[in-house]
Amino acid sequence: MSDPAPSPTPDKAEVLETLTRYLVEMFEVPEEAVTVEAKLFEDLDLDSIDAVDLVVRLQDYTGRKIPVAEFKSVRTVGDVVDQVHALLVQPA
Repeated sequence: MSDPAPSPTPDKAEVLETLTRYLVEMFEVPEEAVTVEAKLFEDLDLDSIDAVDLVVRLQDYTGRKIPVAEFKSVRTVGDVVDQVHALLVQPA
């Protein structure tokens, strides 16, 4: 019996879809408000505690630790997608 083929790395559209689901489920953000240009704090009304909760959920999603220093630079949904996707394509 052979090992199953590794699952392909999600592309940025799939990361955005997952992030959108998290924002809607966790913070009751209207789905239509989640765009790559949307600012996390100003447009989506997240606060610093929400950001920590989101990082924890994204670590579960990626299976990797998200460096706090890297995540501090994110401002928009697109920034989060880029950071998460970069983690997913890095070798483990």
